Amino acid sequence: MLGSLPSFARLEAELGKLPGVGRKTAARLAFHLLRTSEQDVEALAAALLEMRRKVRFCQRCFHIAEEELCQICNNPVRENQSLCVVQEPQDLLAIERSHSYSGLYHVLHGALSPLDGIGPDDLKIPQLLQRLDREPINEIILATNFTVEGEATALYLGQICKEQGIQVTRLAHGIPSGSDLEYIDAGTVQQAVAGRREFG
Repeated sequence: MLGSLPSFARLEAELGKLPGVGRKTAARLAFHLLRTSEQDVEALAAALLEMRRKVRFCQRCFHIAEEELCQICNNPVRENQSLCVVQEPQDLLAIERSHSYSGLYHVLHGALSPLDGIGPDDLKIPQLLQRLDREPINEIILATNFTVEGEATALYLGQICKEQGIQVTRLAHGIPSGSDLEYIDAGTVQQAVAGRREFG
């Protein structure tokens, strides 16, 4: 029946492309927007367009930014000898919420997964190695997720960094195995950062 309403069906289809949004959730969101004022819908559409046009990835650490460098890389009071390596921008935000770390970051945008054809060159690993050559980094904190892919990525990076004489630590295992950082509460992340250990 809704197939005869092409504009509604189009909205459902577009919402269904979002991660974690199935057909039922897409329909629920579409009905919610239908009941929302036109002004609020226009504000949402404007925010989406503005984000898409203005937000990019930091040229240094690959976190989200509206300038060439993100706010963290532009902050002169951050410790510049410690580099925390995370899989996704959401993981960086989880660590920042814990207020337990004051150094710099590097966002890989994924994890090694040979079965899926994802190798080092598909991530921001070459850029990480370039940073290690240019910047005075003396500690790498491996904060990849505690999944099979995250652990494989940590092992790979740990070996490379140790060969360069850089101290390598890993977040403490207060974070449950198989979990993603973005879903962990700030207190647990804080304990994991504080209890990090030498890696390898």
